[in-house]
Amino acid sequence: LEECLTGCHLVLVPAGVPRKPGMTRDDLFKTNAGIAKGIVEACAKFCPDAVLGMIVNPVNSVVPAMAELYKKKGLDPMKIVGITTLDVVRANKFVGEITGKNPNFINIPVIGGHAGTTIIPLFSQDKISSTIAADKIPDLDTHVQNAGTDVVEAKGGKGSATLSMAYAGARFGKSVLAGLAGRRRVECAYCMSDVTDLPYFAQKVVFGPTGITKVLPLGELSEYETKRLDEAKAQLKGEIETGLKYAEGESLA
Repeated sequence: LEECLTGCHLVLVPAGVPRKPGMTRDDLFKTNAGIAKGIVEACAKFCPDAVLGMIVNPVNSVVPAMAELYKKKGLDPMKIVGITTLDVVRANKFVGEITGKNPNFINIPVIGGHAGTTIIPLFSQDKISSTIAADKIPDLDTHVQNAGTDVVEAKGGKGSATLSMAYAGARFGKSVLAGLAGRRRVECAYCMSDVTDLPYFAQKVVFGPTGITKVLPLGELSEYETKRLDEAKAQLKGEIETGLKYAEGESLA
């Protein structure tokens, strides 16, 4: 990997095995944490200042695990970033379908995490999605949360979302590169965070010349979103702990 990583400013890591029907994200973590660690270890050696965009499921546990290993090694844990852009892309697309508007002009922040109920689209914060009737929001919310599982089931064990993930990864990568080149960009991402009482969280962040330069506050939430935040945090807390526990017993060579 030395030749491939030396001098990199951005490394996108779509590694690990995809989720198969009936597989829990915990089963997945056992396999994928080891795979992620091999790549993160090589980045620590050959491009320690690069931004690492992690597309390794379960992101909610893998990112804390790898960021803590980076910290142990004396490197910047904010360089380890979970790519949650697909949740944003899905929320924008589904709202576009309902409202008949172009999703390119819809920008729904998605906070929390990157699995199931931890995915919280803030429909109240976009001028188009905020016009959708309140009674339609819970179903739309669930649709965004379950989109990944819907694809896994539709493919009948032959993989998970790939093309949409590639699109989302490319959008994230372009924003990171623009930031590194001095053009400020805002995207949602899952990283070490102090906007809630959890140590890792997905929210809007600013990408600048060094990667993430600022983690932005959540902004105003609707009553429904506030309720969802509490529910999501309960699940996310356990998933973060899985990652932290892994990092306690491991270190980067």
